[in-house]
Amino acid sequence: MILIISRRGDGAVERVMTALRRRGARLVGPDGDTDTTTGADGAGTPVLWWDTGDFPGRSRITASFSGGERRLLLDTGTETVDLSRVTAVWRSRPSAPAAAGTVTEPSHRAHVGQQAEFMLDGVWSLLPARWLPGRRADERRAHNKIFHMARAIELGLSVPDTVYTNDPAELAGAYESAERLVAKQITAEPFQVDGAEHRAFTTVVTRRHLASRHRVRHEPVILQPYVPKAVELRVIVVGERVFAAEIDASASRAARDDWRHYDNDRVRYGVHELPAEVESRCARLVADVGLTYAALDFIVTPGGEYVFLELNSNGAWGFVELWTGLPVSDAIAGWLMDGGTP
Repeated sequence: MILIISRRGDGAVERVMTALRRRGARLVGPDGDTDTTTGADGAGTPVLWWDTGDFPGRSRITASFSGGERRLLLDTGTETVDLSRVTAVWRSRPSAPAAAGTVTEPSHRAHVGQQAEFMLDGVWSLLPARWLPGRRADERRAHNKIFHMARAIELGLSVPDTVYTNDPAELAGAYESAERLVAKQITAEPFQVDGAEHRAFTTVVTRRHLASRHRVRHEPVILQPYVPKAVELRVIVVGERVFAAEIDASASRAARDDWRHYDNDRVRYGVHELPAEVESRCARLVADVGLTYAALDFIVTPGGEYVFLELNSNGAWGFVELWTGLPVSDAIAGWLMDGGTP
């Protein structure tokens, strides 16, 4: 059985489910079949799509140990699944565990969420399954920019001179030493400004920013020299398969410094052929940080240098497939079915 852990309506999961069905798999649960048996040849591999946001409010999990045996059961509300039968898990973009609607006191709901998260971590650690992009602890560690940048340097990837700091003096020094300096968040998490959700994008540092550099002490930032770009790349690694999409945002004022503004009317996407050495190092980096999937971001300079920026342990790939036709969903389906072997 394949277990997909993600929120309802996840477009990436829909794409992979289509690819899984082409390979003979079938969805079980309220939107699919209820028979979870498979033939000797593996045809009809069952796939359960479940969201951790249903736990514990709408789903039940039991882990029991008795007489030297253990049971790991998931009751989704429509069926009970023996989790020990799961062979592969894809943790896409799940919701946080949530208490039932009848639990209304905020601190009680937070407490329930913490308890549920703790239990899920324990149950997931016991599944005899392959994980994509990796087990949660490996995924969180690999996503840390300081950790994966150090490993990228060890593997010989070219990276910009980089400072992670909350020292205002470091900002001033980096600004003076760089022809142009950019600042980024340590992790791209949204926050609120005047009650509205806000996200910080790559920002070119100006002298005006230096006047308020004392604010840096409140939150660490990443400082890097601006890397001139011919194109940017999003490189998707699925097991041993590597896909590269080039992103040319030079015609977009909004996305020129950070393509995540998704100005698709003015941004060009295309398939990019990586040099064999860069492709090999991308696959090795993902494996070395303990993952089976990751999205890597690069800049290709006008001189043809490949400059590594960061690794996203569960980075988006749907737009890559949509705009370039690269078969990422099929690669994920293949990995879930058989480890990606031909």
